[in-house]
Amino acid sequence: MRDGPEVLSDVELLAIFLGTGTRGQSVLMLAGQLLKQFGDLRGLLEADVERVTAVQGMGPAKYASLKASMELSVRCMQSAAKRRDVITDPNMTRRYLCAKLRHQEREVFACLYLDNQHRLISYEELFFGTIDSASIHPREVVKRVLFHNAAAAIFAHNHPSGVAEPSSADKRITERLQSALMLIDVRVLDHMVVGDVEVVSFAERGLL
Repeated sequence: MRDGPEVLSDVELLAIFLGTGTRGQSVLMLAGQLLKQFGDLRGLLEADVERVTAVQGMGPAKYASLKASMELSVRCMQSAAKRRDVITDPNMTRRYLCAKLRHQEREVFACLYLDNQHRLISYEELFFGTIDSASIHPREVVKRVLFHNAAAAIFAHNHPSGVAEPSSADKRITERLQSALMLIDVRVLDHMVVGDVEVVSFAERGLL
């Protein structure tokens, strides 16, 4: 309370969410064991329920608490995006997309629908699997944009390989979607590719 949560170590921060340890093991010891076993906080938060609850002292309730803390952070960023121009705060947009897409084991194509002041209306995951020109249908994207009455859009998808470099297929489908939305006067502001450690922006690369 005196110095703020940023002064806490990962072990101490995790211990707050765990609440209790086990007989013969303090909550700090349990937190340390989890971080050692899963590598870091990200490894723990992205692990499935079976792996986490296999650790002594980690039941479903504690697992649920950890997943809820992660979701709380995502919703906080989403609320911030709805209050401000997402283009003026690209770092917040990157953090939000990382939280939504980086942990996915398959490719997920999503769309951020924006109003005429570039504030977030909604986030929606539209297509799943390998992202290429055959799996993404511009007609469906246009329908969803019209449904949300969006004035602009940002596309995003993840690369489960961890490498965020846009592929030739990424560039082709972006061009098709941009052309389709141009017909209804909706601007494509960016297409962001989420990798393991970075997010590549088509707009910053001059690809739009």
